[in-house]
Amino acid sequence: MNALASAIEPTNYRPSEDEPFMNERQLAYFKAKLLAWKDEILRESKGTVVNLKAETENHPDLVDRASSESDRALELRTRDRQRKLISKIDEALRRIEDGSYGYCEETGEPISLGRLEARPTATLSVEAQERHERRERVHRDD
Repeated sequence: MNALASAIEPTNYRPSEDEPFMNERQLAYFKAKLLAWKDEILRESKGTVVNLKAETENHPDLVDRASSESDRALELRTRDRQRKLISKIDEALRRIEDGSYGYCEETGEPISLGRLEARPTATLSVEAQERHERRERVHRDD
C-alpha cells in the first residue's frame, strides 16, 4: 500500500460514497493526507525552534520583555497542542495499517467520509461523538 499511497495525490482524488468503504484507494488517500499534515506540523515546529533560539535577546524595556514572553508562551502552548495532534495522526496511521481506520471505536460502524475528510484523526462517528459529549456535559455539571 505504501507505493499506492505515494501514487495518489490528495488533489487528484476524493473518496466517494459510490465506492466500497475504506478500499485501498481511500486508505491510500487518507494515509497521504495524514502524512502531509504531519510533515507540515513538523516543518512549522522546526521554524519555532529556530525563532525561539534567535529571540533570546534581553529586552531592556519591561513592556517589550513582557510582550516577548507572552508571545513565547503562546508559541509553546501551540507547539504542545501540535505535539498531541501528531500523536493522534500517528494513531490514525496505525489504524490504517491494522485495518480499523474509518470505523467508529464505539459502535464499529463506518465513520462518514465527510467527517473523515474534515477530521482525518476521528475515532468516533458523529452520533457516537455527540453521545460522548453529552455524557461529558452531564458529568461535568455534577
